[in-house]
Amino acid sequence: MTTTPDDLASVRYIVDDVAAAAHFYTTHLGFTLRTNPAPAFADVVRGPLRLLLSGPASSGARATPEDSTAPGRNRIHLIVDDLDTEIARLRAAGLSFRSDVIAGPGGKQILLTDPAGNLIELFEPASR
Repeated sequence: MTTTPDDLASVRYIVDDVAAAAHFYTTHLGFTLRTNPAPAFADVVRGPLRLLLSGPASSGARATPEDSTAPGRNRIHLIVDDLDTEIARLRAAGLSFRSDVIAGPGGKQILLTDPAGNLIELFEPASR
C-alpha cells in the first residue's frame, strides 16, 4: 500500500441521518462538503481528514455487523487554538458535550457528539 502527500486520511462514521450529520460537521466544526449523494452517503473534509458519513442505505453501513450498531469509544481528534472559546461557541449553538474538560500534561480536551452519537474530541495542546 502506498500513499502520497496529497492523500486524505478517511474515517467512516455510521449515522442515521446523513443530511443532519453533514450539516453538523460543516456548520459547527469547519468541515467542507465534498460529495453528497444523500440520503445514503456524504463526505466532508477538514484539512487532511475526510469523514465518510454513511447512512443506513450505504454499503459501508450495511457491511457493519449487527452487534456493532452503537457508536464505539473511538473518535476523531480535532485540534483547536482555544478550547474555552470553542466550548462557548458550540454551547451557544445549542450543542451539548459528553464530558467535562479534562486537563493533563499534553493539554486539555472535551468530548462532543454528532447527531448520531459519534464522538468528537476537541483538544487544545498545552503551551510548550
